[in-house]
Amino acid sequence: MRLRALRGAITVDRNDADAILEGTEELMRSVLERNELEPDDLVSCIFTSTADLDAEFPAVAARRLGLDAVPLLCATEIDVPGALPRVIRVLLHCYSEDGAKPQHVYLRDAVSLRRDLEGAQ
Repeated sequence: MRLRALRGAITVDRNDADAILEGTEELMRSVLERNELEPDDLVSCIFTSTADLDAEFPAVAARRLGLDAVPLLCATEIDVPGALPRVIRVLLHCYSEDGAKPQHVYLRDAVSLRRDLEGAQ
């Protein structure tokens, strides 16, 4: 087993709790499935969201998915002029099989953040 870090991001349509929770759940499910991870494989998750998303904590969605034993942290992304709006990002630390290739996940409009990964989406 090896300690790895995985990245992911998703955009949501609006600043309300349901949109933030649904988007975060979609992102986390996708990261977990694509990397064949279970909650026990996770060490920690750091969530950031753009300043225009403040209706709910993304970590609430992770708890709803059963990550209640994983340390979670939420923060605000740097507010860079012209940056993509309404983005939720995750940096997830996990244990995975040695030799497993990390599958970073960028969904919806967030694919524009990592064009180099488009083929892997």
